[in-house]
Amino acid sequence: MKQRAWQGLCAVVLAALMASSLTAQSLTQNLKRLVETPAVTGYESHLSALLRRELARWNPQQDELGDVIVRLGSGGPVRLIATPIDEPGFVVSGITPDGYLRVQSLPQFPPNAVFDQMASAQPVTIFTADGRAVNGIVAGPSIHLIEFGEPIKHVHTARQVYIDIGARSLAQVRAAGVDVLDPVALDRTLYQLGSGKLAGMAVGDRFGAAALVEVLRHINPAKLHGTLIVAFVTQQWAGARGLQRVMDRFHPDEMIYVGPALPGRGPAATAAPAKQPGAGVLLADANPQAPLQGLDAELQQLAAAHGIPLTTDYSAPPLPPSYLPEPPLPARFAHLAIATAWLATPAAMIDSGDLAHLAELIELSLQGSFTPPVMTPLAQPQFTVPARPTTAPPVPVVLKDLVTTYGVSGREGRVRQAVEQLLPPWAKPTTDSAGNLILQWHAASGTHSPRLVFDAHMDEIGFVVKSIDPDGTLEVAWRGGGFLEYYLGHPLLVFTSQGPRPAVMELPKGWQRRGLPTRFRRGETFRVDVGARSAAEARRLGVQVGDMMTIPKHYYPLLNHLAAGRSMDDRVGDTALIEAAWTLGPNFHGNVTFVWTTEEEVGLDGAAAFAAELAKEGREPQYVFAIDTFVSSDSPLESRQFGYAIPGDGFVVRAVDNSNIVPTHDVEKMVRLAKANGIPVQYGVTGGGNDGAAYFRYGAIDVALGWPMLFSHSPGEVSSTLDVEDLARITVAAAHSWR
Repeated sequence: MKQRAWQGLCAVVLAALMASSLTAQSLTQNLKRLVETPAVTGYESHLSALLRRELARWNPQQDELGDVIVRLGSGGPVRLIATPIDEPGFVVSGITPDGYLRVQSLPQFPPNAVFDQMASAQPVTIFTADGRAVNGIVAGPSIHLIEFGEPIKHVHTARQVYIDIGARSLAQVRAAGVDVLDPVALDRTLYQLGSGKLAGMAVGDRFGAAALVEVLRHINPAKLHGTLIVAFVTQQWAGARGLQRVMDRFHPDEMIYVGPALPGRGPAATAAPAKQPGAGVLLADANPQAPLQGLDAELQQLAAAHGIPLTTDYSAPPLPPSYLPEPPLPARFAHLAIATAWLATPAAMIDSGDLAHLAELIELSLQGSFTPPVMTPLAQPQFTVPARPTTAPPVPVVLKDLVTTYGVSGREGRVRQAVEQLLPPWAKPTTDSAGNLILQWHAASGTHSPRLVFDAHMDEIGFVVKSIDPDGTLEVAWRGGGFLEYYLGHPLLVFTSQGPRPAVMELPKGWQRRGLPTRFRRGETFRVDVGARSAAEARRLGVQVGDMMTIPKHYYPLLNHLAAGRSMDDRVGDTALIEAAWTLGPNFHGNVTFVWTTEEEVGLDGAAAFAAELAKEGREPQYVFAIDTFVSSDSPLESRQFGYAIPGDGFVVRAVDNSNIVPTHDVEKMVRLAKANGIPVQYGVTGGGNDGAAYFRYGAIDVALGWPMLFSHSPGEVSSTLDVEDLARITVAAAHSWR
């Protein structure tokens, strides 16, 4: 019943996908749309429907497994060209009483040793039977809780995966339309790197479909000999079930399989493809050193005659061993591929030139001629400054604007500009030599009030380019810190003098067998591929030593006023100060300073510079309210004996952390102030440090304030917008009455 419901899946998503035509686009644009259409193994029906629509001129048929089949010509021989359309993912296998989703990998044996691990703390989408696409975040351990409580529970297998959609109960999950057997897909955005490289989850699973759609745009049935079957097959990752069904149905005399070259299985587990993107078209075989014969030899000769680069590489057979004997491959069989680096990871990469040559060779083999594909470059990421509001903007609007603005430690300019733009028109903040943004109010003449500073930092963790290697890859080092599985094998953006450039962080050698390390070491460096083939080419792309980089960022609304994204730490604090500034207004009188600081993640540098300057001028504050994350253990991966606070239940007095202990009477005073103003409040102990520590030496008391946040320093930090509102309210209350 669930599977039948899935056949009508995601009406909204499908409508958007089908609003524009695949066949009206370039080959690269077609590939992008195919890659970004989810098709988890066994749940490919929305991609099947898209293909049927785009190939309507050929009257495609769909079988009971979802395979999309185009049949042209008649008589013998019967020639089959097949390509897979599915991707690895998950399926909901259970729901906990407190609203977390449990999952099983699809296929049930993951495609590599890192697939489940690399899902940790990543955004996912759950596709429901009634057509909804629900945002979720895979739970991941928080770096700030690593030294306390129970041992950190890293995600290594699907049994350790919990997905947070913001629900607090099983009933709320069901009300959102989510149920057992709903498929779960990771992000599949396609990025254009340098030198025509294309990277993103599922690009290795869709290049064949893009090539065959391109071939069918130009095919002339009158030039065909015999019957041609073009099949877009499902469940390839789950035992090649769609391919077997098509082979059993048509019994081809000749077959070309178009799909990624795969590492060996069983006794051949140590064998793996060796070619890298840019190698041209591959003839993939379990014995690539053997002399080419039959169809392989013919394709080689055809490629050579038309200047199409072609070589051989290893691949496991496209029909893996299963419970039943697989159908025999025809004597005339060839496996065409293009090299895919880091297959079945978010960093999977191909070369667009290889893809064009693949489409050309297939078309040439079918009708003796080809039309060169149109290869339009994909649009590069663009960033805009928020529009200046005329009235106080809602918290979710401000938070989204700031979370999606990039500002790695030492490169906070865009964030500073966004904060200034979102402040009230009357606000005239200044910027000091450390890059801190400062907004001040003054006490009325003849009155006395304590000097108060409210401090939130603008920077986020990321990486910096340390060197550019001769082969064009970048050596980068941390700015901040985090768990490696959140970043290795994932896309990045390098912020160059010519604008942001997509890149991927390379996986270490042996990743397919050993998995990933989880801890980083200070001073450790990593390698990033920006698509350059030499150091000179990297520099032509604008890359320079010292450039900053971080992951692409999005804002994901969840249930119950929760939201997720990279850099909630500390864009929530920034948002709270912006909202408080609107409330305080231009006529507020008090010795109050709001400061949005730089380089907190690498040592409280901006706050230290500001605190020193205040002391030099004799204006050191009596109190500083550092507004920063209260890293919460409200997660199935953490021990709740430490850092426990519940998102949505109010702001938190960050009474104890690694850098500060708030005097007990000040904790009690803050709690009383919150209750007197009807503001929900929590208090407790967490990890990490805060900017208030920079003011200690000058006599200030740090009353640190925060909000409960899950999965710190990850791509999917989770916070409640209600808590952000409470932070803004308590900031206003303290500004008015703290004595």
